[in-house]
Amino acid sequence: MKRERLSVLGNEPVGPYTLLRVERGGLDPGIPGQFFMLESPGWLLPRPMSLCLAPAGELGFLIDPIGPGTRALCAARPGDEIGVLGPLGNGFERRAKPLLVGGGIGVAPFPYLSEWLDEPPALLGFRSDWHAEASALVPNAEVVLEPTYVTERMPSGYDVLACGPEPMLEAVRKLAPDAQLAWEAPMACGFGACYGCVVEIGGKLKRLCVEGPVLSSRAEAPFATSRPRA
Repeated sequence: MKRERLSVLGNEPVGPYTLLRVERGGLDPGIPGQFFMLESPGWLLPRPMSLCLAPAGELGFLIDPIGPGTRALCAARPGDEIGVLGPLGNGFERRAKPLLVGGGIGVAPFPYLSEWLDEPPALLGFRSDWHAEASALVPNAEVVLEPTYVTERMPSGYDVLACGPEPMLEAVRKLAPDAQLAWEAPMACGFGACYGCVVEIGGKLKRLCVEGPVLSSRAEAPFATSRPRA
């Protein structure tokens, strides 16, 4: 975990979302599924964001501008500086036959995850064609649009790695008991001090910033936090 002030390299629209690119500085990109705390210009509390892309010298974050803090991040211009802390939390684990399953902005960690796993198949759900433009960032992706849900198309026999809204994750865990699920919750600190991200999963209370955000479908234990293998 390390904090640096990094220069914004660009902001690019991806459907209704924004791909924020910042210089990497001395930060390690970590394992897919881990997250970074980004300080929104003009706002006190940082926002947790999964790493979307990690090309040489850069960190990329796919952001849904749904509030003043995220809108401020999406409005940052090249040359602006933002504080970045990370990587934080627990990421995904490599499995033998992976399938990425995502919904909406939950696809944010999948471009980096797909590269890390040598581009496995992905099943992505969106509410509209406009939102589905984000699927272009994920190789080998099959897209479904509402009213069809990803759980209606999930094939069997895969090791599922999922990220998306809570109702989708709950449905996935019923179909894939050993799935790895990336959960979401508001966070103020990102390292377990404030207890602002405590959620109940499987009857157990979890601080998602330190015990997650990636948990097994059975909500028994988080996965590794070591650096990704080359």
